[in-house]
Amino acid sequence: MANGERGAPAVTVRTLSWFERLPVRRIVLAGLTAAIVLVVGGGIAKTLTLPAGQRLSWSFWVNLSIIGLALGSIYALIALGYTLVYGILRMINFAHGEVFMAGAFGSFFFATAYGASGFLNRHALPALAILFASAIAVSVGVAVLLERVAYRRLRNAPRLVPLITAIGASLFLQNTFQGLFGSEPRGYPRPDLLTGTIKLGSVSFDKMDPIVFVTAIVLMLALQFFVKRTKTGKSMRAVAEDREIASLMGIDVDRIVVTTFVIGGLLAGVAAVLYSLTFGGVSATMGFLPGIAAFTAAVLGGIGSIPGAAIGGLILGIAESVGPYMLLEGVHAPSPFELKGVVTFSILVLVLIFRPEGILGAGEVEKV
Repeated sequence: MANGERGAPAVTVRTLSWFERLPVRRIVLAGLTAAIVLVVGGGIAKTLTLPAGQRLSWSFWVNLSIIGLALGSIYALIALGYTLVYGILRMINFAHGEVFMAGAFGSFFFATAYGASGFLNRHALPALAILFASAIAVSVGVAVLLERVAYRRLRNAPRLVPLITAIGASLFLQNTFQGLFGSEPRGYPRPDLLTGTIKLGSVSFDKMDPIVFVTAIVLMLALQFFVKRTKTGKSMRAVAEDREIASLMGIDVDRIVVTTFVIGGLLAGVAAVLYSLTFGGVSATMGFLPGIAAFTAAVLGGIGSIPGAAIGGLILGIAESVGPYMLLEGVHAPSPFELKGVVTFSILVLVLIFRPEGILGAGEVEKV
């Protein structure tokens, strides 16, 4: 041993130069932060300091915020499907936007038939109940079919495999619906009961906006109660913590996974009807942008966190509605609202750079 040590080559220690010791990542992040503050702050300052004749009224900003809350509520309902599946399976179900789209088509044919016959206006509440039931049934059916056919055999596969499968399933569903029902948008009738605006002083907003917001809040609270207080909800939390240990403790993991997809499909079906009634149309590609926005909301709030998905959806909805006008009205952009997609992708990129765990998320601990 001594001879081996005596014959070992000497180790040369190289001193790092001052340039190599620089925290490059922190410098880049600090520079990026400064650039964002300058651009965003400059845009907001320019908008808020417009001449009195060009400045937007406070009622306009309130109206935008109400629209943002309604839009964010829909995002939150869809985002809960992403976060539930990720919490249980540690996978991003990028086909969830198409689950939402399928639910919209599931209710569309009832809506058009009831609208043409007058049943939608004569008996609005029973008709709406049927629309929600049909959308939920279709969304849940598609979600469970995805789990059984596409994802179940991939639970122990490397994470890239189910991710690619989810993207493929999304494209398959989108193109299937395009082939069956065409690619053109179709009008979605709204009952007279929900048509029109509500006016409070100088602020007016669509009747659907408070209905969407209240419905989403009730469903999010119900989901939180279900997960925290019921036996099935506690089983879901156990499976999310460790599938193997949960199985050894007698929990039926397959049943819990299917239940998770059922809940996600239910929420997507409700969101589909609310979205279709609000915007008045359905199409085979309608799930793409809301799906990306909902995924962004889930990441923003902390993917895997139910309250985080809800908060992220509401924040994103308000940012999409208010942000373009706040940043671009000062430079007289012709159509600021058309740039709401830019806001969504910008928020997604910035969250992934600065806080990938999200607002309420915690860093994931890798098992070894």
